[in-house]
Amino acid sequence: MRILFDQGTPVPIRRFLQSHQIRTSREQGWSRLANGDLLNAAEDAGFDVLPTTDQNIRYQQNLVARKIAIVVLSKARWRLMKPVVVQIVTAVDAAQPGTLTPVEIPAR
Repeated sequence: MRILFDQGTPVPIRRFLQSHQIRTSREQGWSRLANGDLLNAAEDAGFDVLPTTDQNIRYQQNLVARKIAIVVLSKARWRLMKPVVVQIVTAVDAAQPGTLTPVEIPAR
């Protein structure tokens, strides 16, 4: 699977998704793209999944006809995500085109 990390997705998650091809929006030269434009660029480039910490993406974008899957992480801090990284990996691995999957990250 091809995965695109947006600006808010902590890069350390990358090492837990080694069976996938991962790029960041910065690596793609897309760090200035807003959500709609980022989703369009990601789909056009053949990305399958966008993990994001943008809680409002489901309300700001029409996700019905999207080919890309979106995994919404409820927190942006790696130290909070690390204990539930298996849950994040499971959500990414199970992501299907056009779906949005929330992953709740406990505030510890």
